[in-house]
Amino acid sequence: MNKNPYEVLGVARDASDADIKRAYHKLVMQYHPDRNPGDKSAEEKFKEVNNAFDILKDPQKRAAYDRFGDAAFAGGNASGANPFGAGANPFGNGAFRFDMGGGSGMEDILREAMRGFGFDMGGGRNAQAQRGGRDLLDEVVIDLRDAYFGTTHTVKFTTNVECDKCHGFGTADGKEAPVCPRCHGTGYVQASRGFFAMQTPCPECNGLGHKIDKKCSQCDGAGVMRKSRTLDVKIPAGVEDGARLRLAGQGEAGQNGAPAGDFYLDVRVRPDKRFERDGADLITQVDVPFTTLALGGEIEVDTIDDKKLSVKVPAGTQVGEKLRVRGHGMPTRRAGSYGDLYIDIRMPVPTKLTEKQKKLLAEFAGTKSAKKGWF
Repeated sequence: MNKNPYEVLGVARDASDADIKRAYHKLVMQYHPDRNPGDKSAEEKFKEVNNAFDILKDPQKRAAYDRFGDAAFAGGNASGANPFGAGANPFGNGAFRFDMGGGSGMEDILREAMRGFGFDMGGGRNAQAQRGGRDLLDEVVIDLRDAYFGTTHTVKFTTNVECDKCHGFGTADGKEAPVCPRCHGTGYVQASRGFFAMQTPCPECNGLGHKIDKKCSQCDGAGVMRKSRTLDVKIPAGVEDGARLRLAGQGEAGQNGAPAGDFYLDVRVRPDKRFERDGADLITQVDVPFTTLALGGEIEVDTIDDKKLSVKVPAGTQVGEKLRVRGHGMPTRRAGSYGDLYIDIRMPVPTKLTEKQKKLLAEFAGTKSAKKGWF
């Protein structure tokens, strides 16, 4: 059963993107499996929080939910699961999905269906453009530290690539085939059927719009071949959870010289045990002794880039306050710019005390200041 994403994250319907992100980061830290080992209810809540955030972080999905509610995602997964099903994935390992970009838009599918009934909607691409390569989509999950420094994700897959012998044209001489004399490059021929004018793929060129007299011996005229590929995708420093990276022309090769599709990489950033992310800022919880909070002093704090910071704690600092250290957060899009690190003050309560410590605390508890609420 679908659940209201606003209720799951505990935000109002008019909540800003920043409010939604803050609520998400708070809940995902609370219910993360690493913090709740073996707790099935926390695991389910963790999934609900991620599903809710997948909807509300995307303006289109959020608008669809606001208008249609759960019906907006009926019969599908709001997070964008593979529409072809697990068994239909040509890569075998479930890592890739096909995008309907490239050359198979719904407009063209409708246009082809209408042609079958004798109607020409006009304005369509030519047949060769319709055989353009499909877009490919992969997903990678990285650590927050990798998001801080940036990293490279290597993808290995098998797909259609341009035939290197004919340069993708499918011809024996490696040159573009001449325009088909029968359909004049449209890829279709028209015939009258009573009151209707029927359009069907040209039998002379099989709907390509070009007539290949001598086919390439390596690809048999297709212009493409199945081949294993390795692609290194550079993930920039400061990348945010849910970012989609695009590599133009690195998708599936098009047939007979048609343009290749694009390659997309969805980046998910795994929650970190030490740091909570809020945009470009980082938040870390640090235990500080009572004496340091009361009298002031310095504490040592770890940063995400493995440095040690000495941070001054003012006298009288309260539990729950946040100390700000500028420039030690995540990289931003502006070169050389970083967010801030916030230190969330916590205070451990000792469980074992010596007799001397107990006596000192008892004496302090009896003072006028302690009775006013200091202790």
